[in-house]
Amino acid sequence: MSKIIAIIQVRLDSSRFPKKALSQLIDKPMIIHVIDRAKQSKHIDQLVVATSTRKIDDPIIDVVSKQGISVFRGSADDVLDRYYKAAKKYHADIIVRITGDCPLIDPVIIDKVIQCYIDGKYDYVSNTIDQTYPDGLDTEVFSYKALEKTWKEAKLLSEREHVTPYIVNHPEKFKLINVRNDVDLSHMRWTVDYEKDLEYVKEIYGRLYKKDSIFLMDDILQLLEKNPELNKINIGITRNEGYLRSLDKDKIIKK
Repeated sequence: MSKIIAIIQVRLDSSRFPKKALSQLIDKPMIIHVIDRAKQSKHIDQLVVATSTRKIDDPIIDVVSKQGISVFRGSADDVLDRYYKAAKKYHADIIVRITGDCPLIDPVIIDKVIQCYIDGKYDYVSNTIDQTYPDGLDTEVFSYKALEKTWKEAKLLSEREHVTPYIVNHPEKFKLINVRNDVDLSHMRWTVDYEKDLEYVKEIYGRLYKKDSIFLMDDILQLLEKNPELNKINIGITRNEGYLRSLDKDKIIKK
């Protein structure tokens, strides 16, 4: 049996919203909500939170460890290296990439992407190559072999900071497929990069969150249909700003 590990990347020195992962969201830090939602996946065997070795990220370890979640500390800037070494340490065969700023991540969608990977014998499956899901439901699934090959070959700053661009940009080397939603919802912003995003997410949680159950994408869509004014809270922010900034300053950093 292949071991499926979800690696959740998180750090506290975000230039746009420092320490956002530990921001209080209803009854617990935001990162714990991300973990709790990912735990509902039927396919994931283990969760690992991967952060940096820098002192600023010590509180992440303190908070996550209390939940009994495995942790890994690695490079602050070479996130690809951090992922590879975390996957190697915990003997992953299949890796699910989730980011710690997505407190609305949907376990049903996670499992849909994982199932596509399993059924198709792909190297990489995601719902991000052709974006049709709300920003914040991003799920990537790839093999350890694909990650190792990427770790060895990726040289650009953008490829090291963001883990998977090398895979996506080299379809001649990897077998890829995209999971599409029936309706294009890519204009919706459900991730947290700014305080306005957290304000938006707090509104969603305030209306839908219950301690004994997980609300899903369809529940949020129904809420927004009845309360369209909520979408104005964090309107006008560019999707994938961090990756676009990396491209602007791209350079070879690994010989």
